[in-house]
Amino acid sequence: MSQDHSLYIDGQWIAGSDTLTNTNPSDLSDVIGEFAQASTEQVRDAILAAQRGTREWAKSGLEARYGVLMAIGDELIARKDELGRLLSREEGKTLAEGAGEVYRSGQFFHYYAAEVLRQIDDRVDSVRPGVEVETRREPAGVVGIISPWNFPLATAVWKIAPALAFGNAVIFKPANLVPASAWALAEIISRQDLPAGTFNLLMGSGSQVGDALISSPDIDAVSFTGSLEVGRRVAAATASNLVKCQLEMGSKNALIVADDANLDLAVEAAFAGAYSGTGQKCTASSRLIVTEAVHDAFVEKLISKLKTIKVGNALEEGVHLGPVVDSRQLESNLAWIERGKKDGATLAFGGERLERDTDGFYMAPTLFTDTRNDMAINREEVFGPIACVIKVKDYEEAITTLNDTNFGLTAGIITDSLKLASDFKARAETGCVMVNLATAGTDYHVPFGGRKDSSFGPREQGRYAREFYTQVKTCYVKA
Repeated sequence: MSQDHSLYIDGQWIAGSDTLTNTNPSDLSDVIGEFAQASTEQVRDAILAAQRGTREWAKSGLEARYGVLMAIGDELIARKDELGRLLSREEGKTLAEGAGEVYRSGQFFHYYAAEVLRQIDDRVDSVRPGVEVETRREPAGVVGIISPWNFPLATAVWKIAPALAFGNAVIFKPANLVPASAWALAEIISRQDLPAGTFNLLMGSGSQVGDALISSPDIDAVSFTGSLEVGRRVAAATASNLVKCQLEMGSKNALIVADDANLDLAVEAAFAGAYSGTGQKCTASSRLIVTEAVHDAFVEKLISKLKTIKVGNALEEGVHLGPVVDSRQLESNLAWIERGKKDGATLAFGGERLERDTDGFYMAPTLFTDTRNDMAINREEVFGPIACVIKVKDYEEAITTLNDTNFGLTAGIITDSLKLASDFKARAETGCVMVNLATAGTDYHVPFGGRKDSSFGPREQGRYAREFYTQVKTCYVKA
């Protein structure tokens, strides 16, 4: 990677007002690079450039857009190992997870390249004789995209790709913890045949760059993924200017293990949901709701699984869990463990910081038992490798417990019963439900989003993305 990690505004690489040092959470002595930080003036410059860019990009032919998105996807897939290593180096997920995220990001661009050629409008007869009516989808305009640190490429790309596919200009503000992956993506996009201003990269803090972006009356839409607290601020800021807003926020997902569950499958689903990616996922199943008939056997099997897990440097082969992303996240996780114990939960496994050959933010995968759904650790998003088992009498109590939360992103059940599976799909108050699968892991060609405090605005991904990234025009014609 080039050492000149500048901002990208109006088709030019530009120095920021300051720089930020990016370090490897697996090895704090490993400095990834210095990354420019934008000023509020540069936010305004990017918005003006994007306004010009979207006018040109919206007029581009379909094959031109298709070619650009395909080329970006091709390069991401071809460089999945290289860029996956960079992603793992700055975020802390394992090499396999890093390469997989880059590959999936390439698939997003390929999918929306195809969507470019599937933009078919509707024509209907008017209720008035001799009048025809057609509806057209046109670009929303300038789209501000604010992405989180836990999926530095995938979450950003599932916003950027449809935004570009539907003719919008993008101002991309990545999380400041993971600027390297964002910069690498911007470098790929910068080499495509895009009008100047169509894509802009603004690295910087949320309090400066993010607030300036969401508070501007000169943008047309904001898509944000992050915490509930910040999401509320985004909603308030955009509402005051009547700017279109899409929010993906917190979660407290649950996996039900029913009486008839295959316990080996249940353990694999619980581990993948709760601990992969070091538990730093909005789809993580941090609540494991287990019926009393299988509770003891499930807990025993899950602890046996956790004993085999290797925690270490994300760049080492054979590591199952890398570090958490930074010191603040590690301190938060350890504080939650102390809170859980104080509130009466039993620490069944893990719960401690780990020392490894390199200085990093390592912690053991953690499991609590004897927890209640009203405990703080089961009410608030933790965002670490921590899961809590809640014992319930039966399926009816399980589904009630699952829905007793302010969040509603994903939910899962492990069962061999078609009846329970069908009932669960109907009654789970979440945007995504999984049967005999982990709560984490979604496809890119179908809608993604939640209910309650988890989401606000139109769904992301698949064909549903056009609801956010386009605006509808109704045309009446009399021959």
